[in-house]
Amino acid sequence: MQPEANNPDAIGSRQRPRRGRLPAEQYIDGILRGDRVTLARAITVVESDLLSDGELAQRILEGVLPHTGKSRRVGITGVPGAGKSTFIDALGIHLVRECGEKIAVLSIDPSSPISGGSILGDKTRMERLSQEEMAFIRPSPSKCHLGGVARRTRETMLLCEAAGYRNVIVETVGVGQSETAVRSMTDFFLLLMVAGAGDELQGIKRGIMEMVDGMAINKADGDNKAKADRARMEYTNALHLFPASADGWYPRVVTCSSLTGEGVAAIWELVLEHRALLKANGHFQDRRRRQALDWMRELISLGLEDLFKTDPKVSARLPGMVEEVRRGHISSFSAARDLLALFHHKE
Repeated sequence: MQPEANNPDAIGSRQRPRRGRLPAEQYIDGILRGDRVTLARAITVVESDLLSDGELAQRILEGVLPHTGKSRRVGITGVPGAGKSTFIDALGIHLVRECGEKIAVLSIDPSSPISGGSILGDKTRMERLSQEEMAFIRPSPSKCHLGGVARRTRETMLLCEAAGYRNVIVETVGVGQSETAVRSMTDFFLLLMVAGAGDELQGIKRGIMEMVDGMAINKADGDNKAKADRARMEYTNALHLFPASADGWYPRVVTCSSLTGEGVAAIWELVLEHRALLKANGHFQDRRRRQALDWMRELISLGLEDLFKTDPKVSARLPGMVEEVRRGHISSFSAARDLLALFHHKE
């Protein structure tokens, strides 16, 4: 089989509308009515790589945009084993059953850099929440996208907001050097940790600690409760070493247990307190404006990447260039320079 980049039929297939697509107006109407099936189908359109779906996605997003922006956007990241999905399950149950509020969870599953596949198992890990009518869980593959979030997470968030989900939770694939993009698209950034896993302060990167709005030490139950309390004190002292935030908020460290539910409600109160403070001092809108600018820059980068890959001259030369680099006949730097020059000097 020919590579897609060098196969006219494959390229053409990316332009042809996929069967089963609805007119944009039907997607918009269904989303605004809060229909979960239509919402899920619209997210599929937004996540698609088809050029025809890109045009449809744009019409859908423009149609729902006036109904977005009112939700609480919370990003949750953490070290492997911290229990992110279990915590979100407990938090979601609190919001639905105790607060009577709808919640959308955008759970990003890691993709394999070899096969591109992902586990997509968060609905099984959030057993209780997945059965709630007022909850919407959407697992999406990261497709190895930097930032720990799927390529179209921002757009998906807007669709959920338009569908009436006042609380939108974004769960990243984990904590790492390139997995902080979620910070640029959420209002509150929560870092989930667990005590008793060695030297806690060495297990997290400084860059993430500088960006958190709150930290939660999970699994603070049973014999682990004392360890969680000690970890909370250590992280609290560590956060005091960082400069004060310009928005007037001081990040706090709390303990919780997803198993017993203890501390979960207090964490949500922290989210609400943070939102109230930033709205009162004007920093909330500043953060939302920065989010819009970050989104614009990301769309420009993605658009340029798509233009580059679909350029006829580049797509014709790319497979051969890839093979030359693989065989060591040409350096990666030279190959990239030549392909960019080919794209830049189009007639």
